[in-house]
Amino acid sequence: MAKDTFNIQELVDSVNDFIREIVIPYEKDPRNEDHGPNESLRSALIEEGRKANLIAPQLPGWLGGHNLNHKDMAKIFRASGYSTLGPIAMNIMAPDEGNMHLLEKVATPEQQEHFLVPLAAGETRSAFLMTEPDGGAGSDPSMMSTMAIEDGDYWVINGRKTFITGGDGAAFGIIMAKTRESATMFLADMETPGIEIDRVLETIDSSMPGGHAIIDLKDVRVPSKNILGEINKGFRYAQVRLAPARLTHCMRWWGSAKRAHDIAEDYACNREAFSKPLIDHEGVGFMLADNLIDLKQSELIIDWCADILDSGATGTAESSMAKVAVSEALFRIADRCVQILGATGVSKDTIVEQVFREIRAFRIYDGPSEVHRWSLAKKIKREHR
Repeated sequence: MAKDTFNIQELVDSVNDFIREIVIPYEKDPRNEDHGPNESLRSALIEEGRKANLIAPQLPGWLGGHNLNHKDMAKIFRASGYSTLGPIAMNIMAPDEGNMHLLEKVATPEQQEHFLVPLAAGETRSAFLMTEPDGGAGSDPSMMSTMAIEDGDYWVINGRKTFITGGDGAAFGIIMAKTRESATMFLADMETPGIEIDRVLETIDSSMPGGHAIIDLKDVRVPSKNILGEINKGFRYAQVRLAPARLTHCMRWWGSAKRAHDIAEDYACNREAFSKPLIDHEGVGFMLADNLIDLKQSELIIDWCADILDSGATGTAESSMAKVAVSEALFRIADRCVQILGATGVSKDTIVEQVFREIRAFRIYDGPSEVHRWSLAKKIKREHR
Protein backbone atom coordinates (compact mmCIF):
# COMPACT_ATOMS: atom_id res chain seq x y z
CA MET A 1 0.00 0.00 0.00
CA ALA A 2 1.57 3.27 -1.10
CA LYS A 3 2.20 5.85 1.58
CA ASP A 4 0.68 8.72 -0.40
CA THR A 5 -2.50 7.01 -1.64
CA PHE A 6 -4.64 4.76 0.50
CA ASN A 7 -8.19 3.98 1.51
CA ILE A 8 -8.86 4.44 5.22
CA GLN A 9 -11.11 1.37 5.44
CA GLU A 10 -8.46 -0.75 3.76
CA LEU A 11 -5.99 0.51 6.35
CA VAL A 12 -8.41 -0.34 9.18
CA ASP A 13 -8.87 -3.82 7.71
CA SER A 14 -5.10 -4.24 7.53
CA VAL A 15 -4.78 -3.27 11.18
CA ASN A 16 -7.56 -5.66 12.22
CA ASP A 17 -5.86 -8.55 10.41
CA PHE A 18 -2.46 -7.60 11.79
CA ILE A 19 -3.68 -7.47 15.40
CA ARG A 20 -5.56 -10.75 15.25
CA GLU A 21 -3.12 -12.81 13.21
CA ILE A 22 0.27 -11.45 14.26
CA VAL A 23 0.04 -9.51 17.53
CA ILE A 24 -2.39 -11.44 19.74
CA PRO A 25 -0.19 -14.60 19.74
CA TYR A 26 2.52 -12.53 21.43
CA GLU A 27 0.27 -11.89 24.46
CA LYS A 28 1.41 -15.15 26.08
CA ASP A 29 5.08 -14.40 25.43
CA PRO A 30 7.08 -14.61 28.70
CA ARG A 31 8.80 -11.35 27.77
CA ASN A 32 5.60 -9.61 28.90
CA GLU A 33 6.81 -8.56 32.34
CA ASP A 34 5.42 -6.69 35.34
CA HIS A 35 6.48 -3.34 33.90
CA GLY A 36 5.30 -4.03 30.38
CA PRO A 37 6.92 -5.82 27.44
CA ASN A 38 10.69 -5.88 27.81
CA GLU A 39 12.94 -4.41 25.15
CA SER A 40 13.40 -7.73 23.40
CA LEU A 41 9.65 -8.17 22.97
CA ARG A 42 9.10 -4.53 22.06
CA SER A 43 11.72 -4.81 19.32
CA ALA A 44 10.11 -7.98 18.00
CA LEU A 45 6.69 -6.29 17.90
CA ILE A 46 8.08 -3.20 16.19
CA GLU A 47 9.70 -5.42 13.56
CA GLU A 48 6.32 -7.08 12.93
CA GLY A 49 4.73 -3.66 12.56
CA ARG A 50 7.47 -2.59 10.18
CA LYS A 51 6.96 -5.67 8.00
CA ALA A 52 3.23 -4.92 7.89
CA ASN A 53 3.92 -1.28 6.92
CA LEU A 54 1.94 -0.10 9.96
CA ILE A 55 4.48 1.89 11.97
CA ALA A 56 3.09 5.24 13.21
CA PRO A 57 0.56 5.62 10.37
CA GLN A 58 -0.78 8.89 11.81
CA LEU A 59 2.45 10.81 11.09
CA PRO A 60 3.12 12.90 7.96
CA GLY A 61 4.63 11.31 4.90
CA TRP A 62 8.15 12.59 5.54
CA LEU A 63 8.14 10.46 8.71
CA GLY A 64 6.74 7.42 6.93
CA GLY A 65 3.08 7.85 7.85
CA HIS A 66 -0.21 8.59 6.09
CA ASN A 67 -0.78 12.06 7.60
CA LEU A 68 -4.04 10.97 9.26
CA ASN A 69 -6.44 13.47 10.76
CA HIS A 70 -7.85 12.78 14.23
CA LYS A 71 -11.06 11.24 12.89
CA ASP A 72 -9.13 8.66 10.86
CA MET A 73 -6.69 8.15 13.72
CA ALA A 74 -9.67 7.14 15.86
CA LYS A 75 -10.51 4.29 13.48
CA ILE A 76 -6.92 3.05 13.36
CA PHE A 77 -6.16 3.46 17.06
CA ARG A 78 -9.36 1.72 18.14
CA ALA A 79 -8.44 -1.20 15.90
CA SER A 80 -4.89 -1.28 17.32
CA GLY A 81 -6.16 -1.45 20.89
CA TYR A 82 -7.88 -4.80 20.36
CA SER A 83 -4.63 -6.18 21.78
CA THR A 84 -2.78 -4.40 24.57
CA LEU A 85 0.33 -5.06 22.49
CA GLY A 86 -1.13 -3.57 19.31
CA PRO A 87 -0.21 0.07 19.98
CA ILE A 88 3.34 -1.01 20.79
CA ALA A 89 3.68 -3.01 17.58
CA MET A 90 2.42 0.00 15.59
CA ASN A 91 4.53 2.51 17.57
CA ILE A 92 1.49 4.51 18.68
CA MET A 93 1.71 3.82 22.41
CA ALA A 94 1.87 6.49 25.09
CA PRO A 95 3.96 8.48 25.81
CA ASP A 96 5.75 8.14 22.46
CA GLU A 97 2.71 8.99 20.32
CA GLY A 98 2.04 12.21 22.24
CA ASN A 99 5.72 13.15 22.17
CA MET A 100 5.88 12.57 18.42
CA HIS A 101 2.90 14.87 17.96
CA LEU A 102 4.53 17.58 20.08
CA LEU A 103 7.92 17.30 18.39
CA GLU A 104 6.36 17.45 14.95
CA LYS A 105 4.52 20.66 15.86
CA VAL A 106 7.14 22.47 17.96
CA ALA A 107 10.69 21.10 17.53
CA THR A 108 13.34 22.67 15.31
CA PRO A 109 14.57 20.74 12.25
CA GLU A 110 17.77 19.88 14.13
CA GLN A 111 15.81 18.62 17.13
CA GLN A 112 13.50 16.61 14.88
CA GLU A 113 16.45 14.93 13.19
CA HIS A 114 18.03 13.96 16.51
CA PHE A 115 14.96 13.05 18.57
CA LEU A 116 11.87 12.65 16.37
CA VAL A 117 13.13 10.69 13.37
CA PRO A 118 14.39 7.64 15.33
CA LEU A 119 11.36 7.81 17.63
CA ALA A 120 8.95 7.79 14.69
CA ALA A 121 10.78 4.80 13.20
CA GLY A 122 10.38 2.84 16.42
CA GLU A 123 14.12 2.74 16.97
CA THR A 124 13.90 4.54 20.32
CA ARG A 125 11.45 5.25 23.16
CA SER A 126 10.83 8.51 24.99
CA ALA A 127 9.46 9.95 28.22
CA PHE A 128 7.57 13.08 29.28
CA LEU A 129 8.88 14.37 32.62
CA MET A 130 6.27 16.63 34.19
CA THR A 131 4.56 14.97 37.19
CA GLU A 132 6.27 15.39 40.57
CA PRO A 133 5.87 13.78 44.01
CA ASP A 134 3.33 15.11 46.53
CA GLY A 135 0.96 16.30 43.80
CA GLY A 136 3.42 18.64 42.15
CA ALA A 137 2.96 19.23 38.41
CA GLY A 138 0.49 16.39 38.08
CA SER A 139 -3.08 17.60 38.30
CA ASP A 140 -1.80 21.09 39.19
CA PRO A 141 1.24 22.02 37.06
CA SER A 142 1.58 25.33 38.91
CA MET A 143 2.93 23.37 41.90
CA MET A 144 6.02 22.33 39.94
CA SER A 145 9.23 22.62 41.95
CA THR A 146 11.78 21.42 39.37
CA MET A 147 13.91 24.44 38.46
CA ALA A 148 16.07 25.26 35.44
CA ILE A 149 18.65 28.04 35.87
CA GLU A 150 20.50 29.58 32.94
CA ASP A 151 24.29 29.13 32.93
CA GLY A 152 25.85 30.55 29.77
CA ASP A 153 24.81 28.39 26.81
CA TYR A 154 23.35 25.78 29.15
CA TRP A 155 20.50 25.38 31.61
CA VAL A 156 21.02 23.50 34.86
CA ILE A 157 18.00 21.49 35.99
CA ASN A 158 17.32 20.19 39.49
CA GLY A 159 14.22 18.37 40.70
CA ARG A 160 12.44 15.08 41.12
CA LYS A 161 9.82 13.57 38.82
CA THR A 162 7.48 10.65 39.42
CA PHE A 163 5.16 8.31 37.49
CA ILE A 164 7.26 8.95 34.39
CA THR A 165 5.91 6.43 31.91
CA GLY A 166 8.60 4.67 29.91
CA GLY A 167 11.40 6.50 31.72
CA ASP A 168 13.35 3.30 32.28
CA GLY A 169 14.87 2.50 28.88
CA ALA A 170 13.88 5.73 27.15
CA ALA A 171 16.44 7.30 24.83
CA PHE A 172 15.38 10.84 25.68
CA GLY A 173 12.92 12.81 27.76
CA ILE A 174 11.00 16.05 27.48
CA ILE A 175 11.60 17.76 30.82
CA MET A 176 9.24 20.41 32.12
CA ALA A 177 10.94 22.83 34.54
CA LYS A 178 10.28 26.24 36.06
CA THR A 179 12.15 29.08 34.38
CA ARG A 180 11.87 32.62 35.62
CA GLU A 181 8.17 33.43 35.88
CA SER A 182 6.81 30.37 34.05
CA ALA A 183 7.96 26.98 32.73
CA THR A 184 9.99 25.68 29.80
CA MET A 185 10.35 22.32 28.06
CA PHE A 186 13.81 20.86 27.54
CA LEU A 187 14.92 17.91 25.40
CA ALA A 188 17.53 15.73 27.07
CA ASP A 189 19.14 12.39 26.29
CA MET A 190 18.40 10.13 29.24
CA GLU A 191 22.09 9.28 29.51
CA THR A 192 22.87 12.91 30.34
CA PRO A 193 24.82 13.07 33.64
CA GLY A 194 22.53 13.85 36.55
CA ILE A 195 19.44 12.03 35.21
CA GLU A 196 19.05 9.12 37.61
CA ILE A 197 16.22 6.58 37.82
CA ASP A 198 15.48 6.07 41.52
CA ARG A 199 13.12 3.14 40.99
CA VAL A 200 10.31 1.82 38.83
CA LEU A 201 7.00 1.87 40.68
CA GLU A 202 4.89 -1.25 41.17
CA THR A 203 1.56 -0.28 39.58
CA ILE A 204 -1.76 -1.86 38.66
CA ASP A 205 -1.10 -1.66 34.91
CA SER A 206 1.45 -3.62 32.92
CA SER A 207 1.21 -2.67 29.26
CA MET A 208 3.60 0.26 28.83
CA PRO A 209 7.27 -0.57 28.19
CA GLY A 210 9.49 0.70 30.98
CA GLY A 211 6.65 1.04 33.47
CA HIS A 212 6.44 4.23 35.52
CA ALA A 213 9.62 5.57 37.11
CA ILE A 214 10.71 8.02 39.78
CA ILE A 215 13.54 10.09 38.29
CA ASP A 216 15.97 12.44 40.04
CA LEU A 217 17.42 15.41 38.17
CA LYS A 218 20.67 16.52 39.78
CA ASP A 219 22.52 19.42 38.14
CA VAL A 220 21.46 18.20 34.70
CA ARG A 221 23.10 20.44 32.09
CA VAL A 222 21.04 20.89 28.93
CA PRO A 223 22.27 23.11 26.07
CA SER A 224 20.08 26.05 25.12
CA LYS A 225 19.67 24.58 21.63
CA ASN A 226 17.63 21.79 23.29
CA ILE A 227 14.89 24.11 24.52
CA LEU A 228 11.67 22.81 22.97
CA GLY A 229 9.84 25.81 21.57
CA GLU A 230 10.33 29.07 23.43
CA ILE A 231 11.45 29.88 26.95
CA ASN A 232 8.56 30.26 29.41
CA LYS A 233 6.04 28.76 26.98
CA GLY A 234 6.10 25.24 28.44
CA PHE A 235 2.56 25.27 29.77
CA ARG A 236 1.24 26.47 26.41
CA TYR A 237 3.11 23.73 24.55
CA ALA A 238 1.84 21.17 27.04
CA GLN A 239 -1.67 21.90 25.79
CA VAL A 240 -0.53 21.11 22.24
CA ARG A 241 0.23 17.62 23.50
CA LEU A 242 -2.32 16.97 26.23
CA ALA A 243 -5.70 17.29 24.49
CA PRO A 244 -4.85 14.99 21.54
CA ALA A 245 -3.06 12.57 23.89
CA ARG A 246 -6.12 12.28 26.13
CA LEU A 247 -8.17 11.36 23.11
CA THR A 248 -5.73 8.78 21.76
CA HIS A 249 -5.85 7.04 25.15
CA CYS A 250 -9.62 6.85 24.69
CA MET A 251 -9.18 5.40 21.22
CA ARG A 252 -6.72 2.68 22.23
CA TRP A 253 -8.58 1.57 25.34
CA TRP A 254 -11.85 1.46 23.42
CA GLY A 255 -10.31 -1.36 21.40
CA SER A 256 -9.33 -3.25 24.55
CA ALA A 257 -12.82 -2.86 26.01
CA LYS A 258 -14.29 -4.19 22.77
CA ARG A 259 -11.99 -7.21 23.06
CA ALA A 260 -13.13 -7.86 26.64
CA HIS A 261 -16.75 -7.56 25.54
CA ASP A 262 -16.25 -10.02 22.68
CA ILE A 263 -14.71 -12.55 25.07
CA ALA A 264 -17.57 -12.12 27.56
CA GLU A 265 -20.15 -12.37 24.76
CA ASP A 266 -18.66 -15.61 23.49
CA TYR A 267 -18.57 -17.03 27.02
CA ALA A 268 -22.18 -16.03 27.72
CA CYS A 269 -23.46 -17.52 24.49
CA ASN A 270 -21.67 -20.86 24.93
CA ARG A 271 -21.70 -21.44 28.69
CA GLU A 272 -24.88 -22.90 30.21
CA ALA A 273 -26.22 -22.52 33.73
CA PHE A 274 -29.60 -23.63 35.06
CA SER A 275 -30.38 -25.39 31.76
CA LYS A 276 -29.91 -22.45 29.41
CA PRO A 277 -27.11 -20.25 28.02
CA LEU A 278 -25.90 -17.53 30.34
CA ILE A 279 -27.00 -14.81 27.92
CA ASP A 280 -30.60 -15.95 28.35
CA HIS A 281 -30.42 -14.94 32.01
CA GLU A 282 -31.38 -11.27 32.20
CA GLY A 283 -28.64 -10.54 34.73
CA VAL A 284 -26.04 -11.46 32.10
CA GLY A 285 -27.84 -10.44 28.93
CA PHE A 286 -28.56 -6.97 30.27
CA MET A 287 -24.89 -6.46 31.16
CA LEU A 288 -23.90 -7.26 27.59
CA ALA A 289 -26.59 -4.90 26.32
CA ASP A 290 -25.23 -2.13 28.54
CA ASN A 291 -21.77 -2.84 27.14
CA LEU A 292 -23.04 -2.20 23.61
CA ILE A 293 -24.56 1.09 24.73
CA ASP A 294 -21.34 2.22 26.45
CA LEU A 295 -19.20 1.17 23.49
CA LYS A 296 -21.33 3.09 21.00
CA GLN A 297 -21.59 6.21 23.17
CA SER A 298 -17.81 6.14 23.70
CA GLU A 299 -17.17 5.74 19.98
CA LEU A 300 -19.42 8.69 19.21
CA ILE A 301 -17.87 11.05 21.76
CA ILE A 302 -14.37 10.09 20.55
CA ASP A 303 -15.35 10.92 16.98
CA TRP A 304 -17.04 14.16 18.08
CA CYS A 305 -13.91 15.31 19.91
CA ALA A 306 -11.75 14.24 16.95
CA ASP A 307 -13.86 16.47 14.71
CA ILE A 308 -13.27 19.38 17.11
CA LEU A 309 -9.50 18.86 16.95
CA ASP A 310 -9.62 18.50 13.17
CA SER A 311 -11.36 21.88 12.96
CA GLY A 312 -8.21 23.47 14.39
CA ALA A 313 -9.66 24.13 17.87
CA THR A 314 -7.59 23.27 20.94
CA GLY A 315 -10.33 20.93 22.19
CA THR A 316 -9.38 21.43 25.84
CA ALA A 317 -12.88 21.22 27.26
CA GLU A 318 -14.05 18.69 24.70
CA SER A 319 -11.12 16.36 25.41
CA SER A 320 -11.84 16.64 29.13
CA MET A 321 -15.44 15.60 28.52
CA ALA A 322 -14.34 12.73 26.31
CA LYS A 323 -11.70 11.56 28.77
CA VAL A 324 -14.15 11.44 31.69
CA ALA A 325 -17.01 9.87 29.76
CA VAL A 326 -14.92 7.28 27.91
CA SER A 327 -12.65 6.23 30.78
CA GLU A 328 -15.62 5.66 33.05
CA ALA A 329 -17.72 3.91 30.40
CA LEU A 330 -14.87 1.58 29.46
CA PHE A 331 -14.30 0.73 33.10
CA ARG A 332 -17.96 -0.22 33.43
CA ILE A 333 -17.57 -2.48 30.40
CA ALA A 334 -14.45 -4.17 31.78
CA ASP A 335 -16.08 -4.60 35.18
CA ARG A 336 -19.16 -6.25 33.67
CA CYS A 337 -16.97 -8.57 31.60
CA VAL A 338 -15.15 -9.76 34.71
CA GLN A 339 -18.52 -10.39 36.37
CA ILE A 340 -19.89 -12.32 33.41
CA LEU A 341 -16.81 -14.54 33.28
CA GLY A 342 -16.96 -15.18 37.03
CA ALA A 343 -13.87 -16.88 38.43
CA THR A 344 -12.33 -16.97 34.94
CA GLY A 345 -12.60 -13.19 34.83
CA VAL A 346 -10.18 -12.72 37.70
CA SER A 347 -7.69 -15.21 36.31
CA LYS A 348 -5.12 -14.74 33.60
CA ASP A 349 -6.78 -17.37 31.40
CA THR A 350 -8.14 -14.52 29.31
CA ILE A 351 -6.92 -10.95 28.76
CA VAL A 352 -10.06 -9.59 30.47
CA GLU A 353 -8.28 -9.50 33.83
CA GLN A 354 -5.50 -7.31 32.40
CA VAL A 355 -7.94 -5.07 30.55
CA PHE A 356 -9.81 -4.50 33.81
CA ARG A 357 -6.60 -3.43 35.57
CA GLU A 358 -5.40 -1.25 32.74
CA ILE A 359 -8.69 0.56 32.25
CA ARG A 360 -8.97 1.23 35.98
CA ALA A 361 -5.65 3.08 35.79
CA PHE A 362 -6.93 5.06 32.79
CA ARG A 363 -9.32 6.94 35.09
CA ILE A 364 -6.26 8.40 36.87
CA TYR A 365 -3.57 9.29 34.33
CA ASP A 366 -3.85 12.23 31.94
CA GLY A 367 -5.99 13.88 34.58
CA PRO A 368 -8.34 12.06 37.00
CA SER A 369 -12.06 12.41 36.36
CA GLU A 370 -12.48 14.77 39.30
CA VAL A 371 -9.96 17.29 37.97
CA HIS A 372 -11.57 17.31 34.54
CA ARG A 373 -15.00 17.81 36.10
CA TRP A 374 -13.60 20.66 38.21
CA SER A 375 -12.12 22.27 35.09
CA LEU A 376 -15.43 21.97 33.27
CA ALA A 377 -17.29 23.45 36.25
CA LYS A 378 -14.97 26.47 36.16
CA LYS A 379 -15.75 26.85 32.45
CA ILE A 380 -19.48 26.77 33.19
CA LYS A 381 -19.04 29.49 35.81
CA ARG A 382 -16.98 31.69 33.45
CA GLU A 383 -19.48 31.40 30.66
CA HIS A 384 -22.41 32.05 32.99
CA ARG A 385 -20.84 35.35 34.04
